[in-house]
Amino acid sequence: MIRKILDEILDWSKIVLIALVLTFVVSRTLVANAKVPSGSMESTIMTGSRILINRLAYLNSPPERGDIIAFYFPDDGRTLYLKRVIGLPGEKIEGIDGVIYVDDQPLEENYIREEPEGDFGPYEVPEESYFVMGDNRNNSQDSRYWKDKFVERDEIVGRAEVEYYPELKRL
Repeated sequence: MIRKILDEILDWSKIVLIALVLTFVVSRTLVANAKVPSGSMESTIMTGSRILINRLAYLNSPPERGDIIAFYFPDDGRTLYLKRVIGLPGEKIEGIDGVIYVDDQPLEENYIREEPEGDFGPYEVPEESYFVMGDNRNNSQDSRYWKDKFVERDEIVGRAEVEYYPELKRL
């Protein structure tokens, strides 16, 4: 009788261990889970939303303008941030009277809800780096204000793909 109970416990322990190992492997290699702590990406992603980040998105291709990326904050290297890619390597980025210019051409941004205040730049985006901004420009601490203005490619965790709470939507 005791042997049978011990065998049953051992079987369940194996299942739980395998599930934990699989969860660990998936969360470290395929996807990351994040909770949005601030309003810098509103109204695209609201404060408190939970999102899934595709860690493999940039395995074979670089980030593109408009991608929402998760990355480690350049000024401390540990805090996870979520912003939209605005400037690509080698581009000149400048903000004048609420309009973002990329290589002296106005950038069309259909995800902005209010006109941004303040001017910035011009900044030349270094190779293997990106200039990022929040969608809620007047309430976003982003590349415009950081000491280290650019997100290096190796600081990028992945691309935000899906919001799953409080609503389910593709980003």
